[in-house]
Amino acid sequence: MRILIVVLSLFAMLVLAVWAGWDVLGGLVGGEMSAAGWAAAIIGTVLTIGLGAGLMALVFYSSRRGYDDRADEATRGVTGPPEAP
Repeated sequence: MRILIVVLSLFAMLVLAVWAGWDVLGGLVGGEMSAAGWAAAIIGTVLTIGLGAGLMALVFYSSRRGYDDRADEATRGVTGPPEAP
């Protein structure tokens, strides 16, 4: 039941975001958006989501492979900026 509530909440947020985007894009210039404009908006959205997904995949990969642990061990005990020479 909890998963259903989460999925429905996320779907509602998606619908709200799409509706708001449609409303804003339609009202910016006071007219119709050209086909090139729609293509640019769709391509930009897909690339942005792809970039975010790729970066999150790298975060999970790094965490599971232990790369974060080595970086944490290297900086453990360092609490401030390095001292000036």
